[in-house]
Amino acid sequence: MTFNIPIMLTLLRIALIPVFILIFYLPWHWGPPVSALIFLLAGITDWADGYLARRWNQTSRFGAFLDPVADKLIVTAALVMLVEQYSTAWLTVPAIVIIGREITVSALREWMAEVGERSKVAVAFIGKLKTATQMAALVLLLYKWPLLGVDLRWIGLGLLYVAAFFTLASMFKYLAAALRA
Repeated sequence: MTFNIPIMLTLLRIALIPVFILIFYLPWHWGPPVSALIFLLAGITDWADGYLARRWNQTSRFGAFLDPVADKLIVTAALVMLVEQYSTAWLTVPAIVIIGREITVSALREWMAEVGERSKVAVAFIGKLKTATQMAALVLLLYKWPLLGVDLRWIGLGLLYVAAFFTLASMFKYLAAALRA
């Protein structure tokens, strides 16, 4: 296995998870914006590692495995912490949808790989749209501070519902592709 910059960016994203969690729970007034910034940095590394791997022709099976794992770990951590902090069904329901979809699609991809049809459930544009919307929603929910008098948490919650919709739509797209195979 070769370590290249895209893989190192993915490993950085995983290494940021405990830092992100620690900052989130610190009882300091700057904790929310810094945890949001760390999450945003992780989201940027998610985009950058894939872009650089393709651009520099440094894709690998290990990178293809590790990248979605890193994404699921940090997104799940953020969702669980936010559900605990806000303790409302309005946030819990889309969080369950998103986490449930990730488990379902991961299992589906593993099964499809076993039957030699992994390419039938490759990442589609709607999955990328889901990820971008979800990342934006989580950054806004983590930030917590008003910006120019606007409570960004409401925008973040709205975007989380949009992400949950894309989450379900992409899951059904992958399930339909698997059933056809």
